Amino acid sequence: MNQLKQNRWALVTGASSGIGKAFAERFAKDGWHVILLARSEDKLKVIAEDLQKRYQAKTHVVCADLSHDNLYRKIYEEIRGSGIVVDCLVNNAGFGAIGNFIKLDLERQLEMIDVNIKSLVALTHLFLPGMVNQKYGLIINVSSTAGFQPMPYFAGYAASKAFVTSFSESVAAEFSDQGIQIINLCPGRTETNFGNAAGFHHHPLDKRPAQSAEEVIDETFRAILKRKTTVISGFWNRFAYCIEQLVPRSFVVQVLKRSFRKLGYDQ
Repeated sequence: MNQLKQNRWALVTGASSGIGKAFAERFAKDGWHVILLARSEDKLKVIAEDLQKRYQAKTHVVCADLSHDNLYRKIYEEIRGSGIVVDCLVNNAGFGAIGNFIKLDLERQLEMIDVNIKSLVALTHLFLPGMVNQKYGLIINVSSTAGFQPMPYFAGYAASKAFVTSFSESVAAEFSDQGIQIINLCPGRTETNFGNAAGFHHHPLDKRPAQSAEEVIDETFRAILKRKTTVISGFWNRFAYCIEQLVPRSFVVQVLKRSFRKLGYDQ
């Protein structure tokens, strides 16, 4: 992507850690300028300073909680008011909550929908017109392999990522002939703090190796060059996806239900 780097700006949500931080570093390394968006201003400032020193990238920090839907337009106006044109949007912010559906806190689940779905749709809707006008744009929506099937005890998260996958593929088709590329990125188990934050413990029978955030980003950038839309990162995640397509959906759901019950998520 070096040929596209001249004065290009990438906006990365959830940029304070994990996949979002790795995306921000990769863009800066490739010569892009980076807008870092997350709730933790202190963390963002440290990352921004590091990217400036190591890669001479321009950075812009936006501290915002994407569970507050009245902030989406304010974020857009702040960035535009700074004279920045967003060439790439990485909708990475998101979180999960695992457990018995009626025992999980309702407000927390609604916050998850706001961050995982509403913020992604809103920011895409706000920044996409500018990309269309300049006939160039890249949007990376971070979905998950969890979105390919219903997941008992992880119902809200899996459903939110199913939405992201369907939405991304649909909008990608709408704008593919207008210079816009939209990536539906579906990582599997990744070495980030996501699992701990969601209360998720790795199943002892799941032998698939976790990818590093950097490995996920490497696969994404290769997919961009190949003009792919949906990217399932990791050989074993792709293998598991293919196997799941060969058996009835109801069977997969029952296997997941039994597995999660053994781990105590039904309590």
